Amino acid sequence: MFNLTSEQLNTLKATHTAQEIYQQPNVWREMVTDLFQEKPQYDAFLEGIKQKHGQVRVIFTGAGTSAFAGDTVAPMLRQLNDTSIQFESIATTDIVSNPEAYLLKDVPTIMVSFARSGNSPESVAAVTLGTQIIDDFYQIIITCNKDGKLAKNVQGDDNSLLILTPEKAHDQGFAMTSSFTSMMIAAYGVFTTQAESATDIDRVIENGKQVVNDIADVIDDIVAYDFERIVFLGSGLLGQLAHEASLKMLELTSGKVVAVHESSLGFRHGPKTILNDTSVVVIFMSQDPYTRKYDLDILRELATDGSPIKLVVVDEQKDAEVEKLADWLITVNKQTDALSNDFTLALLYVIFAQALALKTSIKLGITPDNPSPDGRVNRVVKGVTIYPWH
Repeated sequence: MFNLTSEQLNTLKATHTAQEIYQQPNVWREMVTDLFQEKPQYDAFLEGIKQKHGQVRVIFTGAGTSAFAGDTVAPMLRQLNDTSIQFESIATTDIVSNPEAYLLKDVPTIMVSFARSGNSPESVAAVTLGTQIIDDFYQIIITCNKDGKLAKNVQGDDNSLLILTPEKAHDQGFAMTSSFTSMMIAAYGVFTTQAESATDIDRVIENGKQVVNDIADVIDDIVAYDFERIVFLGSGLLGQLAHEASLKMLELTSGKVVAVHESSLGFRHGPKTILNDTSVVVIFMSQDPYTRKYDLDILRELATDGSPIKLVVVDEQKDAEVEKLADWLITVNKQTDALSNDFTLALLYVIFAQALALKTSIKLGITPDNPSPDGRVNRVVKGVTIYPWH
């Protein structure tokens, strides 16, 4: 996997992380199969809430990568759904510290909790606050752990749904990889029609199988360049995906590589000052013709400003101008048919970001499966005090 043997991965303590990145297309297939078997139940649950209330607010929530799953999927679902459902993404860390700023007593609400373990203190506290503050409160728990507190808390609750990802998505490595993409697919499948999401994800899965096998050489070439700073850019939901990409680099390199994210348009408004002579900028290109214009503008600007920064562009298919401007171009759609939206691209783009973080971690002599052996940060967060709300 990724130009490393099983023996090398074992020695480098990278086996779990590498496998969990590589396996994603197969895990997605299992997730979709399970999801569509239960799709009539999910549709009936949502339809019952809409019929009762007319309009409903959906809050995607989680902490860290789980929060970024909601940030990434929410914009697409706002586009695809009617106005009877309002989608928002609010981190549990915001809800718990400021519940009355985010939870509205008189607004019927479905809280969709993304959780790998389902045991994070803020995740449990957020749903507790929802039950205390909101009159008409419903839950959808999307988790990798059937034995977690979130999953157990909704057993027997008619106002809740529990959606479990495949067992393989319950990442054993420190960083969330399979869990992140599987949870987003689950949310996408729940809130879109079966025909719509099945066609989209089928194409993603087939392309994903090629991406995990094709990207190792170009990633090794990028990693051979001794960068100390990396910036991930994108527009719309791909700008939100950039947040997750930067976190993967920070986590797996134990902070030794400075990694930040910004929108393609927002980068000029101050954040661009982070660039120095050892910087890499990664641009996630949109497939939307209008949005893409702004991604191209920042690419042209960075490519022609005379600085020694290196540019990596992740795109759906080859584009002659992009190929000329970029130092490295990674394409994720190997088929004739175009992918339908930026969310489907996000699932493939993040594989590149995960694998780049993995190989950078290894180059720096860090153990990817446990990049923080001193316990400064933990797989399930520790040290959080939850105060009673009243």
